[in-house]
Amino acid sequence: MTIGDVRRGTAIRARGLTKTYGAGDTAVHALAGIDVEFPTGAFTAIMGPSGSGKSTLMHCLAGLDAVSGGEVRLGDTELTGLGDRALTELRRERIGFVFQAFNLLPVLTARENMLLPMQLAGSEPAAGWMAEVVGRLGLADRLGHLPHELSGGQQQRVAVARALLPQPDVVFADEPTGNLDSRAGAEVLGLLRSSVRETGQTVVMVTHDPVAASYADRVVFIADGRLAGEIDRPTTDSVIERMRALGTDDLLRARR
Repeated sequence: MTIGDVRRGTAIRARGLTKTYGAGDTAVHALAGIDVEFPTGAFTAIMGPSGSGKSTLMHCLAGLDAVSGGEVRLGDTELTGLGDRALTELRRERIGFVFQAFNLLPVLTARENMLLPMQLAGSEPAAGWMAEVVGRLGLADRLGHLPHELSGGQQQRVAVARALLPQPDVVFADEPTGNLDSRAGAEVLGLLRSSVRETGQTVVMVTHDPVAASYADRVVFIADGRLAGEIDRPTTDSVIERMRALGTDDLLRARR
């Protein structure tokens, strides 16, 4: 299956999405009516200036934050209509997460951290799939290690494995290379890229880094809580040019 084939489907979409924090004169309108779709089997990056709403958008798409208005659909399921229990089960079974801070439990081994979400859901990966993911991530000789015995790059690879093993509808990655050096960051981005290319996984990543965004099939830009354009087949230079047009200083941080 090629990227062109799988792009005919939509993994997750938002319609008229709004998110407001506070009320009255102190209200902050983080999202101001966003319509956006993320294709199945594609790698999409979300970018924008600090405070633009990009992380809020991801949190609402992933069911981590309640929306103020509009709707989010994961496939045919409307997330905004689910109760807390149903939403928890959906996140556990159909959504994977990779965060900047790794979010590994320090008392569990790498293998136990990888399998925890599936165990909570009462399931386990097929042996062949487990072996494939662990092998692809280069973690076969690290499964018995605790997080403090792993490098930052290895910890993030464990987090990537944890997200991929349930074979979710969508993997959300929030600044997944933010705590890594450039080499480890490139490894993690390459792994996310290969999960899309080789297994048809859908990945949605929030980043401020133009280099990280260049690994994606498409970049969606957010500014002041609204869509501000997109780029297909991005390069580092094309992303920098668009970010500069948005008047952001994130480029300076990305190049430090």
